[in-house]
Amino acid sequence: MGVAAEIERAALAAGFHVPMPEGHEAKLLERLKRRDEAAFNELVQLYQAKVFRLVFRMIGDRGEAEDLSQEVFVTVFKSIDGFRGDSKLSTWLYRVATNHCKNRIKYLSRRARGGKRELDEIADRDALDSVSMSTSAYMPRPDELALARQTETIIQRALGELDEDQRELVVLRDIENMTYEDIQRVTGLPEGTVKSRLHRSRLALQKRILELQSESGQKGEEGEEP
Repeated sequence: MGVAAEIERAALAAGFHVPMPEGHEAKLLERLKRRDEAAFNELVQLYQAKVFRLVFRMIGDRGEAEDLSQEVFVTVFKSIDGFRGDSKLSTWLYRVATNHCKNRIKYLSRRARGGKRELDEIADRDALDSVSMSTSAYMPRPDELALARQTETIIQRALGELDEDQRELVVLRDIENMTYEDIQRVTGLPEGTVKSRLHRSRLALQKRILELQSESGQKGEEGEEP
């Protein structure tokens, strides 16, 4: 299986593709290569939320994610002529976005910033549902909402403090819900290595979440009842 097919499977597993009527993507690509401004606006509208969600999960910083998401579309604008059409347009966009994320993570690590900045808020309520809490069937109380917001912030901060390789595995498996097979294709790691590193990454994440909860004064299961 070629690299393009592997990335396409990963993008599909991450729910990155946008369904289009038959032939529409080819026409959209043709318009993009003609530098049709309306076509680029359409592409942004179709994928802006998905690109931001992916970047935010990988970077863990809202401001960085907003800037980087814009950079992804700028890259697409500049490089569209180089897209040969050997995969879906969304697959190529997914690859551009993930490459930008990896490069930015390395840059932030060198600048000793990593994921140490606290988030003011979580922009996308769905961004951390899979690692925090399930949607309730009742209307939560204000104190429950405040606690949920604090918990999500702690989880995102802890995730951002993992090293690049650990963060990537947790995001791909526990947030993007990719299969181990797809993760192997994205990372190039053997299945056994993926599983062992993911296990250590989860332990590191759990430890840091507990430390941050303790620092913030959050109560665990043995805490006082509201």
